[in-house]
Amino acid sequence: MTTNMAGNKGKRILALAAVLCMIILTGCVYKTTGSDDFNTAVRNETDGQKAGFGLAAHFIDVGQGDSTLIEANGHFMLVDAGEKDQTDTVINYLKAQGVKKLDYVIGTHPHSDHIGGLEGVIREFDVTTVMLPEKEHTTRIYERMLDAIADKNIKVTIPKAGESYRLGDATFQIISPNQDYGDNLNNWSIGMRLVYGKTSFVLCGDAEKEAEQDMLLSGFPLKADVLKVSHHGSSTSSTPEFIKAVSPRYAVISCGKNNDYGHPHKETMDLFKKQGIKVLRTDQIGTIVIESDGTGLRFPGQDEQQENLTGETRENETDTHKDYIINTNTGKFHLPDCKLAKSIKEENRKLYTGTREELINQGLEPCKSCNP
Repeated sequence: MTTNMAGNKGKRILALAAVLCMIILTGCVYKTTGSDDFNTAVRNETDGQKAGFGLAAHFIDVGQGDSTLIEANGHFMLVDAGEKDQTDTVINYLKAQGVKKLDYVIGTHPHSDHIGGLEGVIREFDVTTVMLPEKEHTTRIYERMLDAIADKNIKVTIPKAGESYRLGDATFQIISPNQDYGDNLNNWSIGMRLVYGKTSFVLCGDAEKEAEQDMLLSGFPLKADVLKVSHHGSSTSSTPEFIKAVSPRYAVISCGKNNDYGHPHKETMDLFKKQGIKVLRTDQIGTIVIESDGTGLRFPGQDEQQENLTGETRENETDTHKDYIINTNTGKFHLPDCKLAKSIKEENRKLYTGTREELINQGLEPCKSCNP
C-alpha cells in the first residue's frame, strides 16, 4: 500500500488519509500464506551462495530506545532510529558501515524512542521505501518525520501481515500487526521475521502481550535464532508462550543504562534464564553486531568463549562485589555510608553483597543521592 506524502500539513493529512484507504501492490511484495514454504524456497535458492557472512544485524546503542540496521549483501534496512537526540548517533553509525542508500526504513510505531531519529536519517540518505503502521499520531516528532518523507518524495508503504519482502539474499515476512489495536501504539508495532539461509531473526518493536498472542494465532512461522526483545524487556511483553514459539538462542535487549522504567524487568530476565536463552543488552555492552553466513552466527571481534557469554555475565566480570543497603519499602538501594541509608527503619533495612547490576536486574533502583 503506497502513496506520496504532501509537503504541507493540509496535503499531508489528505495524503495520510489516502494511505489508510488505498491498497496498491508493489513489485517488491511477495504474498505468503502463513506457511514456511516461501522461506524454504529462498533458503534452497541461496544456500550454496554464501561464501562469507553476507548478513549482519546491528543493534545500535541509542540509550532508552530502539534502532537496528540490517545489512544483506550490500543492501541495507533501518528499523527505527531512537529518540531525536540520537539522530547523529544513528547517522554516524550508518555512515561508518558504508551506508549510502537504504532500501527500507521502518518506523515500527509512532513512539518517539523509535521514530525520533528517522526525520534526520530520511533527510540524510537516499531511501527507497518507508514503512509505517496504519496508525497515525499527532506529535511534532511524528509530523516532522512525515514532512521529511514528503520533502524527499518517498512513497510510504503500510505493510500487511503475511507479506514478504526481499533484502539482498535475505527475506523478511511481516508478522504483525494483525488487527486494530485502538490507541495502544505499542501493539501497532510492525513485526517481522528475517530469514537468511538457515538462520532467522524476529523483531517486533514494542509489541505487547495482546499482539504476541495474535502472532501466535496467525500461523506464521515464528521460530528464530535471534529475538530482538519487544518493549526493551518490559514485563508487558515476552509471554512464556511467545518466547517458547520463537525459541531463540540469543535475546537482544535494547535499553538505556539505569533507565527510569527499570527495563529489562526481572520477570523477563528470569524467563530467559529459565529457558536457557543467552541475553545480550545494549545498556551493558553497547552496540551488538550479529553476523550470519546462512548456516551459523558469529559475533565479530569476539572469540568463541566471549561470544557465548551473555551481556549480563560480561558486565559482572568487571563489576566488583560490594556491600549495599536495600530499602525493602521503597525498592531502592544505597551505599552503606549514604545518609538516606542510615535513616532506613530497621524492619525495612536489608544488607546485600553483590554487584550493582544484579540489584538492577532484580528491579531495584539506585539511590540518586549516593549513586551506588
